[in-house]
Amino acid sequence: MAARKGPQRARPRFDWLRRPPPTRPVSGCQRVPDTTETLIEAQSWVGGEGRDLAASAELRAEGLLRANRGLLGDFGVEADVRRISGTPTISLRTSGRIGALPLLSPVTGRPDFGLIIEPRFSWSGLGDVLSTTGFRVVPRLLPLPELPQSDRRIPAWVLSSVVLARVERLLDRLSRRFETVEADLEAPKGAVNWTRYATERIPFGRALAVPCRFPDLRDDGELLSAAHFVLRQHQGALLGQRHAGVVVLQLLAICERLLQRLQGVPPQRPSGMRLEAWRRQALPTRVFAEGLQAIAWTVEERGLAGLSELAGLSWQLDMDAFFESWVETLADRVAKSAGATLRVGRREETRVNLEWRPPKIGSQRSLLPDVVVARGDAVLVLDAKYKSHAEEIDARGYFNLDAAVRERHRGDLLQALAYSTMFDAPRVVACLVYPCRQDTYESLVARGQVMSRARVTAGSRVVEVALASAPIGGNAEPTVAALGQLLHEAC
Repeated sequence: MAARKGPQRARPRFDWLRRPPPTRPVSGCQRVPDTTETLIEAQSWVGGEGRDLAASAELRAEGLLRANRGLLGDFGVEADVRRISGTPTISLRTSGRIGALPLLSPVTGRPDFGLIIEPRFSWSGLGDVLSTTGFRVVPRLLPLPELPQSDRRIPAWVLSSVVLARVERLLDRLSRRFETVEADLEAPKGAVNWTRYATERIPFGRALAVPCRFPDLRDDGELLSAAHFVLRQHQGALLGQRHAGVVVLQLLAICERLLQRLQGVPPQRPSGMRLEAWRRQALPTRVFAEGLQAIAWTVEERGLAGLSELAGLSWQLDMDAFFESWVETLADRVAKSAGATLRVGRREETRVNLEWRPPKIGSQRSLLPDVVVARGDAVLVLDAKYKSHAEEIDARGYFNLDAAVRERHRGDLLQALAYSTMFDAPRVVACLVYPCRQDTYESLVARGQVMSRARVTAGSRVVEVALASAPIGGNAEPTVAALGQLLHEAC
């Protein structure tokens, strides 16, 4: 008897051999500094397959950049793939925007890669400036997918600075709402439960305890309890980060101030159903929506590209605006010590319109200096430039700089001179302020070169141009003193 044959197996299909395997990150998130060019070997980041690994890695890298061109552009990142000594290399040229962004795989369409742009100055300096400026500028959290890998180089207080700012704005604008309340009152109000009054109050001699049910205008108790819970969570986390410097102490002070406002409100972790209900309801304002996001992020224990082992939130910080707020803080010290007035571009106090004729043909419509300090017959105009010109000039000398750098610096000077023409004062000082590292700054202070100056005389009017350096964090008093001296001499 012939042996029974087993079930016929379908012939294997080998189509998958001709399909590229899903792209997976080889080294997770890449870290690059801002305002620099970074070269990354394509194969070490995106991998490759097949006999020609170089060609495969090059194709994957080009697909990665093509799939994320828009997001990279939002961060001011210019990128391309080139061959260096035969090796496919990704060139990333960053701008003054730092942050964490997920990168979509061109094969899977998922955020399998990530890019973290760090400040070229230390995080400790960034924290010092954030606290000193009163957290005028904080990172902006983005509605993007989570990063595929955490990065613990980013300090945890960065997330706290965002969350606390949002919770404070939420408490400032939290609207009251009507809630249905049941209580015993001395006089009838709303709907009265007469049956309970007749059977449970009168027989026991409680004639002034009328059971009522009525709408009452109250704060959102559940939301306040959730905010209290969030503040306690961040306070506990910050207490373990005191070694990070003064920024943590400032954030702890903010926590304590906000907790004082919530005295009498019990902290309560909101349930998942409560969070979902808040998400579904119509959000009346952006402040409410952002505050609710901050509460949800804390409750769900998600991290800011480094607080969580599982995922990181996408965020962005414009270092141009950040450095401008730092220069504004330094100028405020100068104005207070000199008895001068201070106007800042951030609040649209320094804008001057340009009148074009005919109006429809003109280009730029106004000039907006960052900071203006005025006293008597003298005006000090400060323009913050988040560029490395100060360090490059100090290290190499102006005439040894690249032609492109010299041209950008020339444009900065022309802009400062344009600002000097906006004010009808006998003496105007236009000052460009550049950032520098703490070690460079200490060297400049030792050599008495924190500031350099030039004079331009036009008839009876004198215009003075100055270049000043300011550290990111640390002691900036030499710069404050130099600016004060500049204003005093101009007077």
